[in-house]
Amino acid sequence: MSLHYLKDALAQGDTEALIRYVRLHLGDGNEAQGRKEIDKAWIEALKPLLDVPPTDRAFIHKTLTSKDPATLAHLFFDLHFYLVKQSGEWIHDGNL
Repeated sequence: MSLHYLKDALAQGDTEALIRYVRLHLGDGNEAQGRKEIDKAWIEALKPLLDVPPTDRAFIHKTLTSKDPATLAHLFFDLHFYLVKQSGEWIHDGNL
């Protein structure tokens, strides 16, 4: 899928095309595997919070309010890759 295709999908509000791109990208061309990759990140993000540990929420809120959307998007993807690596089932090279 080209950047032009994705920009057109965004302009048309075609979120299915956008999420399909993400699933295909994260699944190395396999949409079902991409869904599993997304699920792995959510599970790994949830695990350390089950014991309700203290966290630096001020840092999180400061980051969210002080950084531009593109930087936050990169942070989101870096966190995704970090969390999937934590699952022990890593299929990617980690590069965006």
